[in-house]
Amino acid sequence: MVQAYILVQTEVGKAAAVAAEISKIAGVVSAEDVTGPYDVIVRAEAEDVDLLGQLVVAQVQGVSGITRTLTCPVVHLS
Repeated sequence: MVQAYILVQTEVGKAAAVAAEISKIAGVVSAEDVTGPYDVIVRAEAEDVDLLGQLVVAQVQGVSGITRTLTCPVVHLS
């Protein structure tokens, strides 16, 4: 299982709607509105890196109102 945080920038005033829409996508664990340089932080998981990439590119980035994403895979260093 591969997990990642997806940092999302949205159009002005669209963060709540974007977070709500993203939270409906299979593989998304959570989608929260935040303040700072990003508007929404998403926690997602998939069986492998390829499926995670498909989730981000084909589904998350397709949500209306998103202007940019940054995907940060979780690593286990222990």
